[in-house]
Amino acid sequence: MHKIPVGVLGASGYAGRELCALVAAHPRLELAFAAANERRGERLRVGARREIVFAAPDAVQLADAALVFAALPHGASAQWVARVRATGASVVDLSSDLRPGTRHSADGNGSSSDGSFDVSHLLTPVGEEGDELAPYGLTELAREQVAAARVVANPGCYATAVLLALLPLLRRGLVATGSTISVAAASGVTGAGFTPRPDLLFGEVAEDFRAYATGNAHRHMAEMRAVMAAFHADADLLFTPHLLPVTRGILATVTVELREPVADPASLWRADFDGEPFVEVAAEAPSLRDVVRRNVARIAAVPAAGMRRPTLTVFAAIDNLVKGAAGQALQNANLVLGLDEAMGLPA
Repeated sequence: MHKIPVGVLGASGYAGRELCALVAAHPRLELAFAAANERRGERLRVGARREIVFAAPDAVQLADAALVFAALPHGASAQWVARVRATGASVVDLSSDLRPGTRHSADGNGSSSDGSFDVSHLLTPVGEEGDELAPYGLTELAREQVAAARVVANPGCYATAVLLALLPLLRRGLVATGSTISVAAASGVTGAGFTPRPDLLFGEVAEDFRAYATGNAHRHMAEMRAVMAAFHADADLLFTPHLLPVTRGILATVTVELREPVADPASLWRADFDGEPFVEVAAEAPSLRDVVRRNVARIAAVPAAGMRRPTLTVFAAIDNLVKGAAGQALQNANLVLGLDEAMGLPA
């Protein structure tokens, strides 16, 4: 069977390595190149029998790939996206550079708060000319836009968990007007990237649990707010991330005030995600063990007792390197390449 060549830029990072492993196991893709600047020449074992050598980014032939995954540092990726597009190849960008709210996304002009969706909030111009638009690749939200695109902005890991937890409420306009959506989310240390840092040493992380990027300052805030704006939700978002002493996984706890009570909250998520291959609606709050090394989001919603206003607590768990990064990127790439969306992905 003919295989489609794909490349990975930034292949030595955690997300890049995960991508290389997923591509190596994919029945219809083959790895044309794996580029890593500072680690060029080093070897990476992929699977039981295959080994790849990292090449310098300037040494690879971008035109050898039909699609390139850009798993590059934030701020450095956009220029490489433009270079890849000049060859005619498609791109899935895992950095924040093209995510809505981060750059000059197209402006929406709606003002209703009834859950109507304005996709223009989630399109970002690509390149200096801005004549191409990158949709936001939260696949379960923008599947049609992703399938028609040549550049896709892959969501951040925290944003993936939080937005999948919120989508059924945003779609129905159920978030209370003027309220605050409060999110406390915890991630494994691979979410901080591959670059060595003293505060991420084993001795500093083990047997500890701490908040970071406090004061509503995390990078993923921009894209989460952009999606809320796309649904014209009149609510604030308060997001506090925490560092877990584990390798991978995210567990988000999302507290939402509602316009009106909902008798069976889980039914909203079951209705919206029925048939979705990578969203599981659970009766009880999920744990990281439910999702690690799987391309799934596992979600549960329960009413909060003793509150003056109707309030839901929604829990969402994902693997930050799979559904939160490389797996979702491959899910989007499958769509761009006209393949089965679930092909090659661990469910």
